[in-house]
Amino acid sequence: ILLDIGLPRMDGRSVMNQLKENLQTRHIPVHIISGQDEIPGHRKLGALGFVRKPVNLTQLDEVFGKIENLLSRPVQNLLIVEDDEVGLTSMTELLGMEDVNIITASTAAAALDQLRKQRCDCIVLDLNLPDMTGVQLLEKIRNSEGLAQIPVIICTGKELTKEEQVLLDKYAERVIKKGENTPERLLDETALFLHRVEKHLPEEKRRMIKMLHDKEKIFKDKKILVVDDDMRNVFALSSILEEKGMRLSVAKNGREGVENLQNDPAIDLVLMDIMMPEMDGYEAMQKIREQGRFKELPIIALTANAMKGDRHKCIEAGASDYLSKPVDSDKLMSMLRVWLYQ
Repeated sequence: ILLDIGLPRMDGRSVMNQLKENLQTRHIPVHIISGQDEIPGHRKLGALGFVRKPVNLTQLDEVFGKIENLLSRPVQNLLIVEDDEVGLTSMTELLGMEDVNIITASTAAAALDQLRKQRCDCIVLDLNLPDMTGVQLLEKIRNSEGLAQIPVIICTGKELTKEEQVLLDKYAERVIKKGENTPERLLDETALFLHRVEKHLPEEKRRMIKMLHDKEKIFKDKKILVVDDDMRNVFALSSILEEKGMRLSVAKNGREGVENLQNDPAIDLVLMDIMMPEMDGYEAMQKIREQGRFKELPIIALTANAMKGDRHKCIEAGASDYLSKPVDSDKLMSMLRVWLYQ
């Protein structure tokens, strides 16, 4: 699929989200060709690449060459960088099949050597390596010509610092914390970036992915804290979330949001408006992250004035992700699925 972003009625991002959420279409390679500037994080959406209009014949030849090269290879190469032998063995057994060749490395040096020797279509990377941190290795990959476009999935049990979270948001396609649903998410995310056809997977692995994509199950009884001073926005969000079986807690400013969270630590996710009286969203997120028990709590920042650099500023303040207003319900549900799987 060649996809434009600036489409009428439904923009290209929403089209992309729906294609990649549907198990019958998510394996189809999508290359974005758009008149807009390059979209930050287009690879996170699962796009094969991005070209800005106007497009010349040479660029189109490159696009079709990339697609043809992907579709003509029956076997994809997946590099797993993990120094724990037990973890490496279990990931190899989980992800390796006839259509995926597993390459392994237990150090950053070995990983770079493998990347220089052969083509890799996707990387699963642990952050705890003996010779270099996973973040440093990731920076080297992103700054190396010929390697920068390889999708990277972080799989780690490490507690991340704020600086690491910002860098991983910039450089990695996905971050999976080791724990509940790790095998399912690893299988699902690698299948997405390797363009694997779900119906061609063994029955057991198809079942794992289908359970993960049970759209209604993931939302049921999840408690969401909505922090927003505009009751119209609160009402609109309530209508969307309660319909999916989620329970809501509401705060009308940042200070109240922090208090609500302290009184009810069972909250699963926070939707945080940025521009509010008394305490804005940036300060509220910083105060939440200062408390150790809320370090991993998913927080999605909402802002009405989408400006260049807003996403980065929100992530630095403690947000897990960012969404501009007016909130698109499809984008919101897609984002909630990602963060409620954590």
